[in-house]
Amino acid sequence: MTTPTLRGAAETVRDALERSDPLPGTTGFAGEVDGRLVRDVLGREPLFYEGDGDAMASDESAAWAFEPAALEEPIPFPAGGVRDADRAGRVEPTDVERRWTLPDPDPEPDREAALEALEDAIRTATRTARDEDREVAVAFSGGVDSALVAELLDAPLYVVGFPDSHDVEAARTAADAMGRELTVVELEPADLERAVPEIVRATGRTNAMDVQIALPLYLVGERVAADGYDALAVGQGADELFGGYEKVVRLDHRVDAATTRGAVREQIDSLPDQLPRDVLTIRATGLEPVAPLLHDRVVEAALELPDELLADEEMRKRGFREVASRYLPDEVATRDKKAVQYGSLVARELDRLARQAGYKRRMDDHVSKYIASLLEGEDEGDDKDE
Repeated sequence: MTTPTLRGAAETVRDALERSDPLPGTTGFAGEVDGRLVRDVLGREPLFYEGDGDAMASDESAAWAFEPAALEEPIPFPAGGVRDADRAGRVEPTDVERRWTLPDPDPEPDREAALEALEDAIRTATRTARDEDREVAVAFSGGVDSALVAELLDAPLYVVGFPDSHDVEAARTAADAMGRELTVVELEPADLERAVPEIVRATGRTNAMDVQIALPLYLVGERVAADGYDALAVGQGADELFGGYEKVVRLDHRVDAATTRGAVREQIDSLPDQLPRDVLTIRATGLEPVAPLLHDRVVEAALELPDELLADEEMRKRGFREVASRYLPDEVATRDKKAVQYGSLVARELDRLARQAGYKRRMDDHVSKYIASLLEGEDEGDDKDE
C-alpha cells in the first residue's frame, strides 16, 4: 500500500491555499501537496519535520513525517504553516510561512441566529462523519460533549475508568437517561503500566499531564478496536471553542486575557499543541479519530457566538448546551464533568503507582520521573532479549 503524502483532500487544500481560507470545510489536513508542506490552522492533523542535521545528511532519512517516532529529532510543523517540501527539516520553524490564521469575526448580534448557525454546523459535521465508510464507536464520559456526538452519530457508547470513578458512574446515568446501552471498560493499575510506554512512543511526550490525558483515550481505543470498530468518535474541542473552562470565567493567573471572550480565544489557540497528542494516541490503537466538534463549520459558528452564549458564573458553554438540549435530556445537557484524567481516576492511580515505585511527591514532577522509568525498564528488557 502506498504511504499517503497528504491527509486531507488535495483539491480542498489547493483551494484553501489559493484563497488563503483558514476554514475551507474540513476536519484538518497535513502533509505534502504540489511540492509544499501544509498543516491546517488548528493543527488537527499532526505533522513533524526533522531537526537533526546529521540525520538529514543521509539520503535514507525522512525529511518529515506524520508521526514523531519516524524522525530522529521531530519538530512540530507550525499549524497554519506552508513551506516548500524539499526544504523540510533543513530550516528553522521561523522560515515557515504562516498562510492561515483563525478569523476574528464580530459576534453575531442576533442570539437566535447564532444558535441556529451553531446547530446547523454541528449537524453538518456529524452528518459528514456518518457518511464516511467506517464503523464508529464513541468515547463516552457522560458529559454533554460526547453525549451530543453520540446522539447525532447514533453510535455505540464506551466509557473507560476505574470501578469507583466519576466517569463510569456519570456515563451510566447519562446512558440510562438517553435510553442507550453502554460498554464499560474497567481499568486496573497494570493497564496503566502497560499502556504508558505505548503512548510515549506514539506521541513523543513524556510529561505527566499529557500521558494522564492520553491514557483513557488509549485504553478505551484498545477495547473499541478489539470489538471490531474502525474509528473512535470524541467530543474534543468543545471546552476550548465554547468556554468550558472555569478559568475563562474567573480570569485568574491561568489566562492572560482580561475578558471571557479573550480567554476563550486563548483556549482555542492552545488546540494545535493538544490535538496531536490525542490524534496520535487514538491512531496507536489502530483506530481513526473522529472529532465532529472540530469541523471547520463548527469552529466558524463558535467564533461568532455572542458573549452571552459563552460562559459566566452560572453556566459554561451556554450556547453549546442550549443546542445540545434540543437533542439530549436536560440532566445530560446541563451536566458538568471532570477532566478525563481525573474523572476516570487515571491521574490518581498513576500517582499511586509512582509512589509505590519510590517516586514520592516531594520530588519535582515525580509522576514524569516514574513514566521515564517505565520506558527505561522496557529498553533494558529489549536489550536482554537481543
